[in-house]
Amino acid sequence: MRRTLSLLAVAVIAAGVLFGAWWILVGSHHQTTDDAYVGGNVVQITPQISGTVIAIGADDTQFVKAGQPLVRLDRADARVALDEAEAQLARTVREVRNQFATTAQLEAAVEVKKTALAGAQSDLTRREPMRASGAISGEELQHARDAVKAAEADLNAARQQLAANRARVDGTTLADHPEVRNAAAAVRSAYLTWARTELPAPVSGYIARRNVQLGERVGPGTALMAVVPLDQVWVDANFKEPQLERMRVRQPVLLTADLYGNRVVFHGRVAGFGAGTGAAFSLLPAQNATGNWIKIVQRVPVRVALDPREVASHPLQIGLSMRAEVDIHDVSGARLPQLASSASGWSTDVFGASDSLADARVAAIIAANEAAPTHAALQPGRAPAADMLADTRLAAHARTLR
Repeated sequence: MRRTLSLLAVAVIAAGVLFGAWWILVGSHHQTTDDAYVGGNVVQITPQISGTVIAIGADDTQFVKAGQPLVRLDRADARVALDEAEAQLARTVREVRNQFATTAQLEAAVEVKKTALAGAQSDLTRREPMRASGAISGEELQHARDAVKAAEADLNAARQQLAANRARVDGTTLADHPEVRNAAAAVRSAYLTWARTELPAPVSGYIARRNVQLGERVGPGTALMAVVPLDQVWVDANFKEPQLERMRVRQPVLLTADLYGNRVVFHGRVAGFGAGTGAAFSLLPAQNATGNWIKIVQRVPVRVALDPREVASHPLQIGLSMRAEVDIHDVSGARLPQLASSASGWSTDVFGASDSLADARVAAIIAANEAAPTHAALQPGRAPAADMLADTRLAAHARTLR
């Protein structure tokens, strides 16, 4: 019996020594939590205009690529508004062309008035000496003087008309004229409204939470569905307050998911710390200034960045449970460093094509209406090269609309 107790005591002491050694060498340099979950972006698909849904291009669980059409709205009204805006732009371009042409006409008219004034002044100069000799009557001389005054008035009126017309076109070109720019802006607005009847996927990912139905009338900001890019996931690990003292950004983290078990280990690094505890940012924060207060150890979310290659090999889904173990050997650096990122983490360019197409459409309409008619254009069955080029551009852009 005494021997058994001695062996048991030796075993307990040995276990304590081993545990102490493990704690000093390993355990005290690692912090672990099971309160960790996979997080990621949930990109909402919302319309920018009102309309009736006539087509749905994807459903829940399906994978879509960036730019793939997801929802299409009825575009009849947008098509009519675009046609009206394009017609108004063409009409405005021709009106401004007429203003430039009128300026040239008024300049020529001023020159004619100058010539008439010079002739009237020459006649008056010849007649004035003849009045003293009695060669002409005083009435004839007065008529000559009145002719000079009338010519001067006509010249001043022509100059005023020229100045008024120049004020509308001076310092501008046809494309930069304010009226043309205003009409072009209306075309761009109508085109963007037309383009926004089709909602593309901003990023590649899986469809989730589809709420839209065919025939439904939707408005701006209505959540129709969501796209979840599962190649852009992270882990939010919630550590207790005492575990955070030696935790630093960029410390290595070992993670395991309940989905794969211990056979798959993910490697990550601490990316940052939450600005407050989960309770502080909850929908209904706790009110501790009460008489029945009970202290509860708070948890702070710690963002862990994952290795993209490991995520690609073993995909994760948002909300999956994880176990995180942080190696806190390296405690250099501030506990809450002020890290500012100069580059945006995520972006999409699927909406930029509409702007360039709208600009190209405006340029084609201006080009089709700015060229002056030529003799060839007046011949039946023949079109000038500029008009043919403009028609080709318009036809190409019309095909993009369809």
